[in-house]
Amino acid sequence: MITLLIILGLVVLVGGWLWATYNSLVASNVRVDEAWSDITVQMKRRYDLIPNLVNTVKGYAKHEKEVLENVTKARSAVLEASKSADVGKAAQAENMFTDALKSIFALAEAYPDLKADENFRQLQSELVDTEDKIQAARRFYNGSARDLNIKIKVFPTNLFARSLGFKEREFFEVEAGEAEAVKKPVNVEL
Repeated sequence: MITLLIILGLVVLVGGWLWATYNSLVASNVRVDEAWSDITVQMKRRYDLIPNLVNTVKGYAKHEKEVLENVTKARSAVLEASKSADVGKAAQAENMFTDALKSIFALAEAYPDLKADENFRQLQSELVDTEDKIQAARRFYNGSARDLNIKIKVFPTNLFARSLGFKEREFFEVEAGEAEAVKKPVNVEL
């Protein structure tokens, strides 16, 4: 009778541990999905600002058609990449978009009237704010992905996590210097 109670106690203990571990993995997985959703929301906000920015720049830099086309192409590529759950593809598209965005702000340096345009400065300010939010969302995503990846890799969870369908998540890494793509608006005296 005592042996049966000990065995039953061990089964309950192991079952409780498995239940708690599984729920912990599910919670971590949902947290990573939520973090990815935060990134896509902020990226969409940024991409929605781009047509306004391009239209503002067009008025001042009519002969810079190639730069404006590159920004539009990069925006489309990033929107397409963000629809998929492929973090690597999204990061690659982000890097391309960042390069295009740098070129449009380089135009502003060449056109003092554009730098002084209130609409341009407001759009630039909104982009700076959005960039800060994207960086925060990216840090949250990478932290959540790290936590899930650790849970999947540690013993004894690693014995059954993959068989239950849990997969390691890729980190959202972008090239160094992306943060400088959008500079804080400069005050221009008129």
